Order: sequence, then C-alpha cells, then structure tokens
Amino acid sequence: MSDTKFSVNSNHRWTIGDFPKVGIRPVIDGRRKGVRESLEGQTMNIARAAARLISSNLRYPDGGKVECVIADTTIGGVAEAAQCEEKFMAEGVGLSLTVTPCWCYGSETIDMDPLRPKAIWGFNGTERPGAVYLAAALAGHSQKGLPAFGIYGRHVQDAGDNTIPTDVEEKILRFVRAGIAVAYMLGKSYLSMGSVSMGIAGSIVNEEFFQEYLGMRNEYIDMSEFNRRINEEIYDKNELSRALEWTRKWCKEGKDTNDKPRYGEEKEKDWATVVKMTLIARDLIAGNPRLKEAGFGEEAMGHNAILAGFQGQRQWTDHMPNGDFMEAILCSSFDWNGIRPPHLLATENDSLNGVSMLLGYMLTNTTQMFSDIRTYWSPEAIERVSGHKPGGKAENGLIHLINSGASALDFSGRQEKDGQPVIKPFWEISSDDVKACLEATSWPAAVTEYFRGGGFSSQFDTRGGMPITISRINIVKGLGPVLQLSEGWTVELPEDTHHILTDRTDPTWPTTWFVPRLTGGDAFKDVYSVMANWGANHCASSFGHIGADLITLASMLRIPVNMHNIPFEKIYRPSAWNAYGMNLEGSDYRACEVYGPLYK
Repeated sequence: MSDTKFSVNSNHRWTIGDFPKVGIRPVIDGRRKGVRESLEGQTMNIARAAARLISSNLRYPDGGKVECVIADTTIGGVAEAAQCEEKFMAEGVGLSLTVTPCWCYGSETIDMDPLRPKAIWGFNGTERPGAVYLAAALAGHSQKGLPAFGIYGRHVQDAGDNTIPTDVEEKILRFVRAGIAVAYMLGKSYLSMGSVSMGIAGSIVNEEFFQEYLGMRNEYIDMSEFNRRINEEIYDKNELSRALEWTRKWCKEGKDTNDKPRYGEEKEKDWATVVKMTLIARDLIAGNPRLKEAGFGEEAMGHNAILAGFQGQRQWTDHMPNGDFMEAILCSSFDWNGIRPPHLLATENDSLNGVSMLLGYMLTNTTQMFSDIRTYWSPEAIERVSGHKPGGKAENGLIHLINSGASALDFSGRQEKDGQPVIKPFWEISSDDVKACLEATSWPAAVTEYFRGGGFSSQFDTRGGMPITISRINIVKGLGPVLQLSEGWTVELPEDTHHILTDRTDPTWPTTWFVPRLTGGDAFKDVYSVMANWGANHCASSFGHIGADLITLASMLRIPVNMHNIPFEKIYRPSAWNAYGMNLEGSDYRACEVYGPLYK
C-alpha cells in the first residue's frame, strides 16, 4: 500500500460552465483640465492593487486563481459606466468592486446591475474625499434599492500609498468569496434523486427557495433510474473495473454486527452494486462523455447539477444496498480516478442541508460533512456512563455528529499541515493524505435493522483539534429561509469512553465530537442550548471558522441569520442594513424582508 501514488485528476468533470470573474471599476472625478488628469494614475493603481490582492489570495473550486477584469478606462460618468458594463457582460463578470481615491459623481458611476453583488472601496486619504464619494454612492445604492457593501480603511493613507490595509483586505476578500458563490450558483441545478425520505422536511424540495433565493433550477429523477442504468449497464465499464479493483484494495471491511451476516457472492454483489451506484450518481450530476461513445447520448449530458440529494430510505434501502458508499466517496476529495474536487451529495435528499453544504464548499473549496446533530452529552452524563470526567474544550459537554451517509472521508481528520489535522482543498492533498484517510476508514456492513437491502457504511473517528463551523438553512412558514451556524472544534475522548458512548447508538457510522464556542448568552450560553436551539435534525460541517463569511453570503441572498456565535465586529453586511435599526440581527431580518429574495 505504501508505494501507491495518488495524483491530482486533471480530467475531473466537476466544473460546470465558466467561473464568474470579478469586475474592478476604477471611478474618478470627471472634471477635466486638471482634476481628472491628476487622479488617473492613482485610481488605476488602486484598481490593479485590488486585482492583485484577489487573484493572489483566492481560488475557484477547480483550483484556478480567481480572475479579475478591470475597466478599460477610469469611470468619470455614465457613458464610461456603460462602456464598463459592456465589457463586464462580455467577460463573464459576476460581481463588482468599485474603487476610488476621490470624489466622483455618485449615481452616474455606480454599478446598476440588480443581480450582481457589489462593493465600493473608498480610499481613506486626506488629499481627496474618497470617503465622501463612498457615502454618496452607498446612499444612491440604498435609495435605488441596490444594496452594496461599503469598504473604508480605519487609518488615513498617503495619496501615493498603493498598499491595501489589513482591515480593507479582510473586507474585500470576504466580499469576493461570498460574491463568487452567489454568481456561480446562478443557473445551476439541484438534482433530486428520489423524493421525500421518511417525512424529513428538508427533503420536501422547495422550488421557490432554490429559484428565488439561489437562482438555481430543480431537476428530478426517480430512484428507478439507478435500477435502469444498472440493468442496462449504462456506465463506463472500464472505469467500473478500475473502481472495483481500487475499492477492494483500499476500502477495508469493518465488523459485521448483524445477526445474519451476508457472505461470499452475496456480499460481492453488494460491493459491485454500490460502486455502480457511485458511477451512476456522478454521471447523473455532471454528465460523462464516455456514455455518448457507448451510444447513450442523452445520459451523457447529466443534469448541470452542482448539488444533489439521494432519497435512499426507505423505498430504495428496503430492498437494495444503501447509498452510504456512494455518498461518502462522491463527497470526498479522491476516488479511483485520483485526487479531485468533491461532488456534493446530500443524504436522505435533505436539500436544505445540501444547500448548507454547498455554501460552505463555495466559501472554502474544501469538502463538507453531512451529519445528524444527534445527541448532547453533558459532562455529568459522560461521567455517569463511562466513569470519565471530560476536560479541556469538552468540559462543558459536547455534541455527537453522526450519520450513515455523506460523511466525506476527509473528515477523518488525517490530512495534516504543520503537524495539525486539517481538511485541504483538493489541489493541496498529497498521496500520504489520501492513504491516511483511507486507512483510518473501515466499511462495516450496513445494519439491516435500518437497511434491509444491505450495503456498507463508512466508519471513522474524527481527530480532535480541528476548527469547524456547522450550519443549517431552515424554511419557516411565513418567514422564509433562515440560516443558523456555530463555530467550534472537534474533540477526542479517551478510547474506552468513546466506545462506550458510540456503542449506545450505531458504532458502524462515523463519529465527530463537536464543541461549540460559547458566548455566555442566548443560544450559546451553554452547549445544551446550542443543541436545543438547532432547527432541524441535520447540519453541514465546514473546516475552519467561516461564520463571518456565511453571514456575508446570507445577506447577499437576503437570508436572515437567526443563530450564530460570531463577534459583532466581524459581521459584514450591505451598508443599507444600517438603516433598519441599531440591533444588528433585528436589522438583518427587516432588511431581508424589505428587499426580498434576490431573484424574486
């Protein structure tokens, strides 16, 4: 095993269409014969500095550097604004950053596209009133109903200073990360594989939410399509052979806890079926040109999906192997084809948790984990059942994240950076990282009490010490979608304590012990309150503390945030939100209600 090399798969088919570019709009005082001429160089230099900052710090999900498009000229009035817009339309610009060191003509120079996320950086310098333009332009945006983000450095800079202060950098990058997510989702699909799983509300796919808030379309197939493609062999047979060989080598079976285990040919058939399901689901999501070569031109197209969900329970799993292998492998950053971007696939067709995964993925370029937010373990309960009194980050108790399905193998926490467990974007993952994740994962036979049709579930125990953010979108009648999130950490328990706790539920599933960061108030006064205030049975986990980015992204989509533990100084929303009251969270609700869905 140790000499096997896993390389980046350069032929991955994740990317659907081109990624949106960032438009940089250098605006200027239009008065010629001295004023404009004196500012041309400085204004363009600020635009170039912003473009360098963005391209050198941010990547698209395929690993490429984020591309910026700068207007051909500075923008002194409406004619040049229109010329800039023509260029942006031709170049595929999905979000815009306007920059200036000076006074400019407010409503004549602003970006008027109603769907494009937009921000304005007014240079803080005393020679010219960049802050005055910023305030005037933001007022124009608010008056016209076109929310924009304001960026203004805390400290005065000299006119010739082309450096970007740290506080300005943070806001520019936060805006761009969120804006790219908004722009890339537009026009893509959510693919529902099956229908409602066990009455779970999130798998009642809400088309108005996808279309009006995300700009996405909804695609549907019946799960019988899997049977058709299995029976008619609509998959790449060469890839299937390679996938089965890889699976036998790297996916070691775990303990079979069933009273009547499956053996021999029956189990081999289960393995072949779950691997075929994985190929079929990926082809349904993203298409596969190899199918056209085999005479299946329609099936080769896929559904233009950047996200999918598989119903599974119970209509499929009562008589066929479950979807756990398919979901876990597709959501991971590697398979038999090498290291690649994940294909996001939500367990139980929980589309709302799937969207939470998608938002986290677009902000981080790292794969996500789908889990039940299953149990709050108080320190007293842990000590009572195990004899162990938890300490450190777990001293106030912890939350058990566990689910049979889409737990990406990356979340075993076996990838490392500087000796610490991390989850990397696929282009940073090494062969050793892949091997460590695979070797930390076993595949116990599915518990037939749950899954009568058999199959296999991934089992790993997440390493402690990783910062993660859990999130969830819920839809509330009369209110619409709301986002909740919690930053925190993974923790480890002593091995005997861990097994005592996991054996009380299902030891064949992957376990992540999560501790939220407490604030002392409201839903974050203690760990129990976090669990008690969670709005559904599932959550999505992202590596890193990305709560501030999620809040910014939610404001772009006009989705209010009903629960978070982010310091108020990190909250960044459009400037118009300031007009809706002094309470940040109350103003978020009011602004989202007034503006309504982005694509209404």
